[in-house]
Amino acid sequence: MSELYRDPVYDGVTDPRVVIDDGGRWWMFYTQRRASLSHPGPGVAWVHGSRIGVAVSGDGIRWSYAGTLEPGPSGLLLEPGPPPAHVDRTQWAPEVVWDGMQWRMYLTEIDGIPDRWPGHARDIVGYVSDDLRSWSRTGPLVLSSDRVIDAAVARTTDGLWRLWCKDEAAGSVTTVASSTDLIAWRLDGIAVGGRAHEGPDVFELGGWWWMIVDEWRGMGVHRSADGIRWERQGGADDVILDTTPAGGHGHHGAHVRHGEDMWFYYFCRAVPAAPHAGSGEVRRSAVRRVRLAVEDARLVAVPA
Repeated sequence: MSELYRDPVYDGVTDPRVVIDDGGRWWMFYTQRRASLSHPGPGVAWVHGSRIGVAVSGDGIRWSYAGTLEPGPSGLLLEPGPPPAHVDRTQWAPEVVWDGMQWRMYLTEIDGIPDRWPGHARDIVGYVSDDLRSWSRTGPLVLSSDRVIDAAVARTTDGLWRLWCKDEAAGSVTTVASSTDLIAWRLDGIAVGGRAHEGPDVFELGGWWWMIVDEWRGMGVHRSADGIRWERQGGADDVILDTTPAGGHGHHGAHVRHGEDMWFYYFCRAVPAAPHAGSGEVRRSAVRRVRLAVEDARLVAVPA
């Protein structure tokens, strides 16, 4: 279970989402946190001001940096090299799905570069693409509040598309909305409550639907027969990926299916994890992956 990828610009790869195009090329979209900057600003400014980084691979193991998705008048365009040194917007947590006709991406977007968590509206914004390089903006979604982040999208057994996200205004739990066309969304309330969490990822495997969430101490797992009604796997304290080789635990990740295998890419502390000179925090991160399997109706993570 070695490191698969480090961001060569800021060394702060987080929230990875991997997809495979019809030519067999693997694409990783991720939040490019500014972890290595000596003076990014006060407080949590280093977590903001991020672009969406992109890496590509022929096998899902060996990755090359491809650039960042740079904003333009009508959307985003993959540009090689590092992002601009000065930006005025924050983008987080790309969710990328194929809808049968085109690619769709759902980003968390925040105006400016906040240096604290509260007091700043967040939107989930839609984009579409034919080639994973050029993205046309379709606009922000009207969801349960203006504090929603970390979209996950899938089509469930009833034929409806569902979008799950963390709603900070609801106690940082997962809310859900449904749609017939990925344009108009109906609010369906809380999907998974309880302990605060973020970064839902939803998929089918082994005859069940699964939701993995980041509880900042490992990943909580929830199971469903239909992708609509959820129950927690194990007790309230049960998690997977609660340890990693560099210390700490697994954070916000996402699945990708390749043949018979279901892989889960996630981020965690990098090796070596030198503290930031200014703050003393361990900010640098890396992407790893595990294979997911279902054993006795339980989801397990198998080291790669």
